Amino acid sequence: MADSTRGGAGVMTRRLLYCGVAAGPVYVGVGALQMLLREGFDPTRHALSLMSLGDLGFIQISNFIVSGVLVLLGAVGMRRAMVGGRGRLAGPVLLGVYGLGLIASGVFVADAMDGFPPGTPPGPPEAMSWHGQLHFLCGAVGFLGAIGACFAMALRFKAQRLTGWGVYSAATGVLFLAGFFAIASGGGAAWSILAFTGAVVLLWVWISAVSWKLAASTGADAAETADAGGER
Repeated sequence: MADSTRGGAGVMTRRLLYCGVAAGPVYVGVGALQMLLREGFDPTRHALSLMSLGDLGFIQISNFIVSGVLVLLGAVGMRRAMVGGRGRLAGPVLLGVYGLGLIASGVFVADAMDGFPPGTPPGPPEAMSWHGQLHFLCGAVGFLGAIGACFAMALRFKAQRLTGWGVYSAATGVLFLAGFFAIASGGGAAWSILAFTGAVVLLWVWISAVSWKLAASTGADAAETADAGGER
């Protein structure tokens, strides 16, 4: 009975982690499709969050919320999968902060700017609305959570002597931090927007990769438990 219970818990943990695996492809895929289809959107001038505006804004709003929920479920799976060791709490909690930031970014939409949606005057808005300010704040908190999760997992992988995964996690955190600073200080320059978009994609790839790794490890542990139960 105990082995059966542990096996069932392993199945649930893997399902939660697969939500983390799916989050990146969902967010990036839906975002890329909108870039191709939304009239007036220019990825060298407009951040993806601006697609929450306009007649089709509900698509990006849903993308934020659904992806955020998937990240939260993946973070729960991470916490269940990581037993003992460094980062077992900090990594999932900080990733969960990112998930909450995504959801909040969908609820509080950005302000129209620089010609998007079509008909909006060029340049930044004259003043930020309350929901635009909350969008920026929640996004910033979420980004910091994601960066912290990268570094927490880097320390965990280092302690486990998984050097490649540790370097990968730390590098993702550094690059995403650089992308965040780029868009915050770039004044809307094309290079800063493209740098941030690239950093976001790298972060999503990392979330999916780490979730997949933990799911595979959980699957191996469950198989060993099942084999041990069969031998008895």
